[in-house]
Amino acid sequence: MAKIYKITGEILFEDDSLTLKELVEKHKKNLYGANLIGAYLMEANLRGANLGGANLREADLFEADLSGANLSGANLSGADLRFANLFEADLREANLREADLRFANLREADLTGANLRDSDLMGADLSRANLRDSDLREARLWCANLEDANLKGADLEGADLRHVRYSSQLVKNGGNNE
Repeated sequence: MAKIYKITGEILFEDDSLTLKELVEKHKKNLYGANLIGAYLMEANLRGANLGGANLREADLFEADLSGANLSGANLSGADLRFANLFEADLREANLREADLRFANLREADLTGANLRDSDLMGADLSRANLRDSDLREARLWCANLEDANLKGADLEGADLRHVRYSSQLVKNGGNNE
């Protein structure tokens, strides 16, 4: 029996005939504030999903399609988002601390004020992403694409910026874009 709970503990959705992944895909437009800690959602179709304020801590979202999804204020700390498609996703104020975003597509994503501290963004595509005021301290951005990304006010202290691809106006003074 698959059940999706709210963060408050109440049952949001349940269905005896579906797996948790199928239930999440079926109700993807109505998952605001859902509790999906550690959920196995590998390769899930969550395009355009409303997961704002959801708790997806340590969830497996490997190769999931989250393009255009609302993940604002969501907790994705420690989540596996390798190769995930987050094109144009709303990740404002999301907690992505220690998340694995290797080779994720974050093109044109809004990460304003997001916590990406200690996250692994190796090979991620962040072109035209909005990273304004985000926390990228100690993040691994090795070989990431930051072309035309907005890093104004982003904290890049201790971030690994080796082999990063970026527009010349972005990374100045060791990444401090004051």
